[in-house]
Amino acid sequence: MRADLHISLDGFGSTIDGTPDDPLGTDWFRLVAAYTATRTFRERVLGDTSGAGTTGVDDTYAANYFAEIGAEIMGAGKFGLHVHPNDPEWRGWWGEDPPFHTPVFVLTHERRPDLVMAGGTTFHFLSASPEEALQLAAGAAGGRDVRIGGGPTVVRDFLRAGLIDALHVAIAPILLGGGVRLWDDLRGLEHNYSVRAETAESGTAHLTFTRGSEGGENSEAAPPWRPVGATL
Repeated sequence: MRADLHISLDGFGSTIDGTPDDPLGTDWFRLVAAYTATRTFRERVLGDTSGAGTTGVDDTYAANYFAEIGAEIMGAGKFGLHVHPNDPEWRGWWGEDPPFHTPVFVLTHERRPDLVMAGGTTFHFLSASPEEALQLAAGAAGGRDVRIGGGPTVVRDFLRAGLIDALHVAIAPILLGGGVRLWDDLRGLEHNYSVRAETAESGTAHLTFTRGSEGGENSEAAPPWRPVGATL
């Protein structure tokens, strides 16, 4: 299982400046600015095939975000249920052809029927433990990776359960001062992983935490996880 997340220098992976009319707020776009500037983001999320966008280190990690994923798990907030509770018309942020193209399992206590979208994305809404959600997602992934796509609370829950084998954290060079922190209650997490770091041209620091079959920072059971072409 893999997880990818954007956080600030002070560790926050969510923002607090959103409003009902502007739920993402301006801080969110500061947090993910390097990612949304990449060629991969423009092509995979915006449908822009012109070749525009950055092509450096940030783009290498953006491309890896989409590679070999067979299913995704996300929290209710990422799907937008925190601002559209019990709204049967709400279909997520991404339009009728979301960029996932896989089964997506949304963790929520809200009862909703499956939502079949264009391009192979189907949203399944469930109330489940991390272990139960992973079992369902792995069964749907067809032998490919399961990705925890966010937000920070969901990623932290799966880390605390010991279920994440490869974690990529993109640390934006900004301070948010509030929100939901990724690292709370994870003291000593680094002892279970090999940790590598690389700084992109944007100033974003990319940290990868990789667990081999034996686990731990000295494990040589598997090579460090990294995007193809990255130099760590």
